[in-house]
Amino acid sequence: MDIESVREYCLSFPHATENVQWGNDLVFKIAGKMFAVMALDAPAKYIMSCKCTEEKFNELIEEDGIDPAPYMARNKWVALQSFDALSDKELKALLRNSYDLVFEKLPKKTQAELGKKAGMIRAARKRR
Repeated sequence: MDIESVREYCLSFPHATENVQWGNDLVFKIAGKMFAVMALDAPAKYIMSCKCTEEKFNELIEEDGIDPAPYMARNKWVALQSFDALSDKELKALLRNSYDLVFEKLPKKTQAELGKKAGMIRAARKRR
């Protein structure tokens, strides 16, 4: 994968948004909460970081090219030195899991509102 394919994949998740923060980092969010960050500057030490479960965090930081994410390791975020640190399938699973973990932590009311919006969008598409 590369920056553009990761971007497209993250934005394919329901209600996912993107914006540039902290100078030149592309941040992906659900309801204002981050689930992935990509460095847009080529010489960055880490190309991407995202949230994972505690078990996956402990497993991944043992791999070459994957470290605890600076400033976010206590929240079980990992940082990849390159997209090649994981296979495309593993990276997609990691990103989807990060999105799901953040979504699950949203207030129930927010989750319900987002689910209702998704249902309305699906219904509108069917009418077309």
